[in-house]
Amino acid sequence: MPPPRPDRPRRPRRPRLRRRTGRLTALLLLAATTLFPGASPATAAAPAPVPGELRPYNVDAVYSSGISSGGYMATQLHVAYSGTFSGSAAFASGPYDCAQNTLSTALNACMNTTQDLQLAKLEQTTRDRSARGLVDPVANLAGDPVYVFSGSGDATVKRPVADALADYYGRFGASVRYDRSSAAGHAWISPLGPNSCAVTQSPWINNCGLDAERDLLGHLLGSVAAPSAAPGGTLVQFDQNAYAPGGAAAISMGDKGFAYVPTSCSDGALCTLMVALHGCKQGYGYQGFGTQFVDKAYLNEYADTNDLIVLYPQAAATATLENPNGCWNWWGYLGDSAYAHHGGKQIEAVMAMVRALRGSPAPPAGDRVALASVDAQDGYVKAAADGSGATAGTLEDTYGLALGRGTDGKVNRALLSFDTSAIPAGNEVTRAYLTVSRSGGSGDPWASPAGNRLLADVRTGCFGTCAVEASDWSAAATVSGGARFAAFSSGTATSTDLSPEALAALDRRGTTQVRLRFESAPLSTAYLFVNRDTPVTLTVEYRQTVPAEE
Repeated sequence: MPPPRPDRPRRPRRPRLRRRTGRLTALLLLAATTLFPGASPATAAAPAPVPGELRPYNVDAVYSSGISSGGYMATQLHVAYSGTFSGSAAFASGPYDCAQNTLSTALNACMNTTQDLQLAKLEQTTRDRSARGLVDPVANLAGDPVYVFSGSGDATVKRPVADALADYYGRFGASVRYDRSSAAGHAWISPLGPNSCAVTQSPWINNCGLDAERDLLGHLLGSVAAPSAAPGGTLVQFDQNAYAPGGAAAISMGDKGFAYVPTSCSDGALCTLMVALHGCKQGYGYQGFGTQFVDKAYLNEYADTNDLIVLYPQAAATATLENPNGCWNWWGYLGDSAYAHHGGKQIEAVMAMVRALRGSPAPPAGDRVALASVDAQDGYVKAAADGSGATAGTLEDTYGLALGRGTDGKVNRALLSFDTSAIPAGNEVTRAYLTVSRSGGSGDPWASPAGNRLLADVRTGCFGTCAVEASDWSAAATVSGGARFAAFSSGTATSTDLSPEALAALDRRGTTQVRLRFESAPLSTAYLFVNRDTPVTLTVEYRQTVPAEE
């Protein structure tokens, strides 16, 4: 197993020396909340955001925390980049990659309990990804502090799901503190919460008569000084587009992000960085929600007295049904099949923010490239089962690319074009796979006949003229069945890896076409449509074989 990454030194978990500024006030406040635990601390108004940029500070350790979808993202960050993150805290969420790239699994296994979330499989997936370098070495997780919170009144993410999160981390030797002592609803728990403990309603910040922030920070940091009476640092509002190639909106993130920076950190003190992730419907741009999570999470007050910078990235709702509630990506929306590991679009955007605050250089150019199919050249063709009477399909814009047997009795095959000249030169292609998104359908073409397979044929260059034409239905492929897709009824799906022969067929100087088809013509009407709103993606991984020039 590879050694832990060198960029995250193991910190001894011991009390840290703090500045004395505001210390007396903080101690008095701690005494008051200890004597009267049901009382909310009286605080001054939260600081107004000040436009600015993320700049480097003297950061010695990084942690993640979040609620609901933000809790899932906090865990994804910790597991994917355990060489950077020293621990994590999650309210009302479940184990790493619980959704397995499927929305129905997210709903039925990772929120409700009507479906087995397959914890042993999630553990093995993590270990497999670690072995392949898709997440940092799992050895890093051993001994990491993890805080888990679940309220008995939470009917959104039910208690057994949070139990599984605690169990998951325990399998890797993490030090887990699990708080399940209250009747909290689905919410972030804070002394500043405007909601009573048991409710589940906006702004999803509840007061349960306890100081969860003291508990989670104490567990993560080893000790914690009492909070300040009011935040005295600066709330920096920055442009998230600078950290999201292609723009924040393209990955369901907002234009504005926030970072709370105490005066001590601005003055050069050795500081800790906490990445705090809101839940669904709690983002700054969601229906005027604004900075309620930033202001009421009760982290900024602790930040002042514990030399803690708090980064508040912001997810945003999509105009489509992909992510209408502005959740963080924990089930693979917008076709991002890498959402939970290295290369995940939101994960990499947040990591870029972390590096900006730490003054860390960007990592070397990635060892993978995701190629979207060329929409103008995509399409589908239909014919009788023997290939006769072939013609181009016409419903791509309305429903997507058709596959299987339609109501007209014709068998549909989809054609996709990729500019594989975009694979960086001087590198050996080691792996490639396709990602598609289901946009409709009827019946089960995988069961008609039983054991039917959805295959991907690969053609060096084009089957014909690159534009979709009737002859593409039966034109010869360079490699037939170079990959296949398992049955899926909703969401996105990733193919098996392209075979070695299919990898060799990728045209490094131009276009590669892929034809998706069922191995056997379905016996009756059974079809699906894919990628109505987003292109199919071909992800190619490679390693450098030619030394870079000095």
